[in-house]
Amino acid sequence: MNLVSVIEDRKSIRGFLDRAVSRETMESILQTARWSPSGANLQPWRVEVVMGATFARLKSRLTELAGAGVPVNPDYRFHPEIWKEPFSGRRRACGFGLLNAMGVGRDDAPGRRQAWLANYAFFDAPAAMMLFMDRDLGKGAWMDMGMFLQSILLTAHAHGLGVCPQAATADYPDVVRELLGVDRQFMLLAGLAIGYPDPNAPANAWRTPRLAVAEFATFHE
Repeated sequence: MNLVSVIEDRKSIRGFLDRAVSRETMESILQTARWSPSGANLQPWRVEVVMGATFARLKSRLTELAGAGVPVNPDYRFHPEIWKEPFSGRRRACGFGLLNAMGVGRDDAPGRRQAWLANYAFFDAPAAMMLFMDRDLGKGAWMDMGMFLQSILLTAHAHGLGVCPQAATADYPDVVRELLGVDRQFMLLAGLAIGYPDPNAPANAWRTPRLAVAEFATFHE
């Protein structure tokens, strides 16, 4: 599998087989991802790998909080306060496309709620990585974290694994930090659901479209 194929074939996975991911595999992914570039070689990433009983407690706690409607308090704002086009339209198309693939209609309130709560259970994945970063670092470190995240996604795909990056799993960062013993100096950016993809999961049959190069790139010659 060459790099181009890995990039073009990768997609977010929201349905996993009941098959454990070994600690050795998770370590191998990070052994590769650690070579990601970072400005001034700051290497701002901190990763908490969550598996087994600890992961079960984390999923249970986050699902409990979200299900009870406890207000979220993420460490940062993921989306803009005011939406504008074309971004608002893309966001709606993404949400409706995923729900349609799962057989959940726009008027199916219980189905939509269940689909949303599945985020906090990491879609029943057998393992996860929680990504943290020192909150005193500047905006450049966010770029570094993005490159590190991409390295994880591509390496996991090369290992035959599926991953779904989830901002929702960072909605209750204080709870996550307490459960994992992480100091508040580190802000929680996202969680990554990791496991072997279920080929029969409806959500996994759907993929978001991409813009043509001519729609986002200008060549100056």
